[in-house]
Amino acid sequence: MKLIAVFGLWVTLLCRAHSNSLDSCQSRCGFGTDSDFSCQCNPSCERFKDCCSDYEELCKVGSTSCKGRCNEKYNSQNKCHCNSKCTQYNNCCSDYADVCNGGESGGGSVITDAELKSVSEALYALDSNRASASQLEIDPQVLISGSQTGSQEDLSSRRFFRFVDEGALFSRPTYEALLALLDNYNRMTGQTEDVSSQEKGEQDVFLREAMSNTELGRELFAFLYTKGVYTSEEEFIYDLKMMWFGLYSRNNGKLDSSGFEHIFAGEIKGGKVSGFHNWIQFYLLEKRGLLNYYSHSFDGPWTTFPDVLGMQFKWDGYFKQVGSAVIGCSPEFDFAIYSLCYIARPGKQCRLSLGGEELIIQTYTWNNSYYGDGKKYIGTAYPATPRT
Repeated sequence: MKLIAVFGLWVTLLCRAHSNSLDSCQSRCGFGTDSDFSCQCNPSCERFKDCCSDYEELCKVGSTSCKGRCNEKYNSQNKCHCNSKCTQYNNCCSDYADVCNGGESGGGSVITDAELKSVSEALYALDSNRASASQLEIDPQVLISGSQTGSQEDLSSRRFFRFVDEGALFSRPTYEALLALLDNYNRMTGQTEDVSSQEKGEQDVFLREAMSNTELGRELFAFLYTKGVYTSEEEFIYDLKMMWFGLYSRNNGKLDSSGFEHIFAGEIKGGKVSGFHNWIQFYLLEKRGLLNYYSHSFDGPWTTFPDVLGMQFKWDGYFKQVGSAVIGCSPEFDFAIYSLCYIARPGKQCRLSLGGEELIIQTYTWNNSYYGDGKKYIGTAYPATPRT
């Protein structure tokens, strides 16, 4: 009996390690607290005793590897460095080129930071379906500091969304296609998603409307095609469907999640909101009385839509410490910039430019299961709001 008990404990620990493989400091050193993860990778984690197990190895001063440190801020105490200026000052860690100086995807050529900023500006200019000031009004109310995001205090008495012109926005094909998808998911991880043939058809409609039938989507494909990432539009659309809608397990070995569900619809894992980075889903749930907006800890520099905010809220009793989202953009723009960054900078920070202002998108790969020839699903992607 004792042998059986020990074996059962070993299996349990192994499963936990497997299900929480994203809860590592790989590519997360120095980032702010992120409630999507069960452990953290910044100096505060030492004080709060919630550091990831590989924090010491990957993030502590003195590390001579770039693993987990790409694009980190300069620290004079480090023996070597892992940001874009280290080549200029000849002080890079020995594995910088292999670990950080990439951007390769799908067997194509390197996509540079300058190219990412250029194509993101093009996508921004082509977002004709974004909300205008007359179609969308928000009421951010209380701004808090980064240290207050975990307080779970409702500091805002009014709703976040003051007005959304549903008649003008939601009748557009890409909005209609997104709305059809958002009610397809069971938000609780650990419960198998049952995807019907109708729901698979709705995925196809969304991809067609967002990527094939908009100038914005065609611009993204044209860019990736010229970089050698894809050889045809069919290959492009198929890969997007697999990386975004392919099912994998976040809990208990069940096929309970996908990149799209996690990022656009939101999930509940470990008693907390996980993912949830889409403004339209936020609006719909708040309108139904299922979401209570508390405060915001970041408001981007944009004075028109799309804007970027980091918000605190409760979704039907479950708390989200920082739910960052691009507010007022079209569904195709949201989908395009996350796709671009995941393809160009998988598991890294991706620096874009919108109207002359920098936007950083953080992506993570799902490393437990694969599709096609060893390709990785999207784990998550979101606007990386700075620490305050």
